[in-house]
Amino acid sequence: MTQAGRCLEDLAVGESAQSSWSRVDREEMLEYARRYDPQYFHADPEAAKSSVFGEVIASGLFTAALWRRLDHSISGDIAWICGVAWQDVRWPVALRAGDEVRARWECVGLRPSASDPGRGVVEMRYTLENRRGEVVFTCLSINLVETLAGRAKRSARLEA
Repeated sequence: MTQAGRCLEDLAVGESAQSSWSRVDREEMLEYARRYDPQYFHADPEAAKSSVFGEVIASGLFTAALWRRLDHSISGDIAWICGVAWQDVRWPVALRAGDEVRARWECVGLRPSASDPGRGVVEMRYTLENRRGEVVFTCLSINLVETLAGRAKRSARLEA
């Protein structure tokens, strides 16, 4: 069930938001890598010294998870149904322990669903950037969000 929040009609193309800054914790980064992405340059600080990075760097999936955690602080007021696709996913700059990062979204597209009037499609450009202004993660995300008609229908069902 969707939570209360802003519906498709409440959003605008060009609207954006950004989170506060968060420092990347080395132990959290290493723990994630050792469990889910044990490539030596993510999980082994000694071995990573001989990599092209010269030190351990965050796994791309850890970077995306960190973005997601920060994004929740700035998009929790939207009546999300679910995400359905990521396109153009990039990690242009390595994320390193101690980096400070913030998440940002920009609404780049809105349209009603062709198959369900209770849903709308929202396209968001997501980024995670470091204090140096470098983007460390970006993607275009296709998401479903509740419409005002969908909220009314759901409320009527719950009241019945």
